[in-house]
Amino acid sequence: MKNIFSLLVVLLMISCNSRAQTPSKEKKTYRIEKTNAEWKKVLTPKQYYILREAGTEKPFSSSFNTNKEKGTYVCAACETPLYKSEYKYDSGSGWPSFDRAIKDNIELDVDYKIGYKRTELKCNTCGSHLGHSFDDGPKNTTGERHCINGDALKFVTQ
Repeated sequence: MKNIFSLLVVLLMISCNSRAQTPSKEKKTYRIEKTNAEWKKVLTPKQYYILREAGTEKPFSSSFNTNKEKGTYVCAACETPLYKSEYKYDSGSGWPSFDRAIKDNIELDVDYKIGYKRTELKCNTCGSHLGHSFDDGPKNTTGERHCINGDALKFVTQ
């Protein structure tokens, strides 16, 4: 009985030394950081809602859904190039969709905001929310669908 009690005490001590006691990961810093007040001065209310509060615009509300021009889609907050026009396709989802991003300019994060795990897409320069990534894109390219809020983007023609 004494050995069982000793074993339980040792197990309890080991369990108290778990990773749950370590601090959570630190907040990522971005090359461009502003206060909420500074962002509100440079973004429209709709852009602020989407980019800084991770909101979503109504489907089929963006003029970028039907944009066929050649150029580059950039972050509406910091103008980092995010998507080339040749990566864009019509997914039928109601939001501008791309099968890939410009390398290293998008950050992938995990989001549970609606009760299940989704891959959130953020600008790697300023941390602004852009949209989400899904695995139901064109099979003949990447198989990815980057579903992006049009108000998170600006378009620069070639």
